[in-house]
Amino acid sequence: MSAADIAGAALVVVGVLFFLSGTLGLLRFPDIYTRIHALTKADNLGLGLICLGSAVQSGSLLTALKLLLVWILVLLAAAAGASLIAQTAHERGIRPWERQE
Repeated sequence: MSAADIAGAALVVVGVLFFLSGTLGLLRFPDIYTRIHALTKADNLGLGLICLGSAVQSGSLLTALKLLLVWILVLLAAAAGASLIAQTAHERGIRPWERQE
């Protein structure tokens, strides 16, 4: 195995860990706003690391640019989707969670 293969595999594994942490946040956080925040942040970073790891392993500049384009498009789509979900929740009167003391 070459150093590029090891580095690429490590980036993919770390990216998958970010996906798992985003899923954990989705399941554990108390309201829609914190869940959206956890999910979009972790998933965007996880996908970026997976794309970077895949680009390192591909060895092709064209493939690396395609993976970068995929990541950018998903970033834009996730931001738009999260914004629409949060806006709809706000319009329906769903209040953000507050700690009960």
